[in-house]
Amino acid sequence: MSATVESIEKNIATLKIEISPEEYSKAVKKSYDKNKKRFSVPGFRKGKVPKQVIESYYGKNVFMEDAIDFAFAPAYTSALEETEIKPVTRPDLENIEKISEEEGATFIVKVGVKPEIKLGDYKGAEVDSLEVEITDEEIAADLAKMQDQNARLVTLEAGEVKDGATVTIDYEGFLNEEPFIGGKDTDYDLVIGSGTFIPGFEEQLIGTKIGEEATVNVTFPDEYHAENLKGQAVVFKVAVKGIKEKELPELDDDFAKDTSEFDTLDELKADVAARLKDAKTAELRKAAEIAAVNFAVENAEIDVPYLMIEEEVDNNLQNFENQMKQQGISLDDYFKYTNVNREDFRNNLKEDAERNIKTELILSKIGEMEALEATEEEVDEEIKVFADAYGHDFEEYKKGLQERMLDYIKANIIRRKTVEMLVDAATTKISE
Repeated sequence: MSATVESIEKNIATLKIEISPEEYSKAVKKSYDKNKKRFSVPGFRKGKVPKQVIESYYGKNVFMEDAIDFAFAPAYTSALEETEIKPVTRPDLENIEKISEEEGATFIVKVGVKPEIKLGDYKGAEVDSLEVEITDEEIAADLAKMQDQNARLVTLEAGEVKDGATVTIDYEGFLNEEPFIGGKDTDYDLVIGSGTFIPGFEEQLIGTKIGEEATVNVTFPDEYHAENLKGQAVVFKVAVKGIKEKELPELDDDFAKDTSEFDTLDELKADVAARLKDAKTAELRKAAEIAAVNFAVENAEIDVPYLMIEEEVDNNLQNFENQMKQQGISLDDYFKYTNVNREDFRNNLKEDAERNIKTELILSKIGEMEALEATEEEVDEEIKVFADAYGHDFEEYKKGLQERMLDYIKANIIRRKTVEMLVDAATTKISE
């Protein structure tokens, strides 16, 4: 076996790998041993047919497909060692210039190599202040939600329909003065303002009193599921049989005791304020991380090899297909429902794929430049999270980890530290 680097352009290396006739003949023999039980030839027992007989009966290249796999894998590994190419993608077998037991085989292979990264300014991004203040209005709004969640419905003896009320109705719909299928129900509880019914239906019931009937005029949406009702103007006859309204609990110490672990309303308010502050801080921190990373990426120069992008797209497409399967939908059905073909879908994924690759490579380079490391204690903490998640003993789980997984954990820790460093090195925007 011999290998040469034909060219390296845009971080794609083209390798020429030549395999001797002896090496390729061994690969064909392996293919024959693997597949010989599949072939039947008159006069021979199955699995005992000589290779030459099978080739004369089924064709000279009958064992080629598996032979290529057997020959290529070790040859490619040796080629990387010989050329000292360090790939960042799977090999793309572009062409087979020749292949036979008499001549051997010549493979033309393309593989992505790690791109050179020219970092620009990566410190000094402008971010919003991470200082958080929670207003009395925000606390009151959160407490109001709690009141609403703990409200009870009170049946009115008399009264009229208001926004937010739950009304019990009988209704029947008419299209061109004829009732239509699915347009009738009795004793239906409808929350006014919920948007459960066709737009305009619920609003027209407001002001109707218990025991009264209302005539509701609405038009079905053009995208309605029933063909005969799409875009059609219809009339509903609605009888209001009952009304229930929410009764909110008083905001006092008893409310705090009934709805939380606290004994007083002041304690509950303090907890609400702390929770809102934590949530808003996390939101601002996330936005700052995005801004700081984007700043570093935009100021860097990198030419991502197209094979890396294709692999990222393949991975994303596979993940999406798995998600669809969990919902009981095949990818082909999804394309049919959305009127999108596979090629267009893949092309739509490429921009994000390239952006993600750039981001990860640049963050890795910054971490290297800043000499950031993952300590043993940090690695152990991360391993413990995985062990706990799978219900395993920490020490046993750690012993069983492969080097590849440990490298992944360390890289994640360094990535987090890099992002934290970028945020800490950012400057706060001046409020106007």
